[in-house]
Amino acid sequence: MRILPSGDLALVVEFGNEISTACNDKVRQLNQCLKRNEIKGVIETVPTFRSLLVYYDPLKITYKKLCNYIEAVANAEGDIKVKSNRIVEIPVCYGGQYGEDLVEVAEYVGMSETEVIRIHSSVDYLIYMLGFLPGFPYLGGLDKRLETPRLSNPRTSIPAGSVGIGGEQTGVYPIDSPGGWRLIGRTPLRLYDSKREKPTLYQAGDFIHFQPINEDEFVRIDELVKNGQYQCKIRIGAS
Repeated sequence: MRILPSGDLALVVEFGNEISTACNDKVRQLNQCLKRNEIKGVIETVPTFRSLLVYYDPLKITYKKLCNYIEAVANAEGDIKVKSNRIVEIPVCYGGQYGEDLVEVAEYVGMSETEVIRIHSSVDYLIYMLGFLPGFPYLGGLDKRLETPRLSNPRTSIPAGSVGIGGEQTGVYPIDSPGGWRLIGRTPLRLYDSKREKPTLYQAGDFIHFQPINEDEFVRIDELVKNGQYQCKIRIGAS
């Protein structure tokens, strides 16, 4: 672990230089500890794959004092891993008008579209971090058989809710956005809504499970969402 200044209002705590669950566990462990203890002067924390950005008020806590506290906490916690068992179910209509690149992905990996859908929807994906866009989840756990290169020419506009594969990762676009991932499906859920008390349906450390639905179900759920009648399904997995 090393601590580095980030301007005069923040610091960065780094736990490594790789994307791994072990490294991310340490990030989330420190993040939860700082939130739990409500340190005077700490304004906000932002977890990433391998580091934690900590914003603080230098008039309430000094850089040195905050560094000392973080080091003490990290040493006290040791190698205890932070586990989350919240699994957020995201209904997805794969292929067709909702996933125009599914055919190409299937051809690239040498499978049928049905097999791609089966494999992609059989995993509980860990949310390592949120970034790039409000509520965009960086997910771990994509089956290596589905790894597909990004588009050579990114799209200028991708509809909100689009599920894609980019290299060794999969993810879902929470708002309309440019992007270069290959689109294999779309969810009717509003993954990010600034008007909600909690703008995102999930947080770093949760898991996402993609649940296949057909076009009729997509339309039905979309109407429920628009009318504020759809309740996102969150289940508790095994610890």
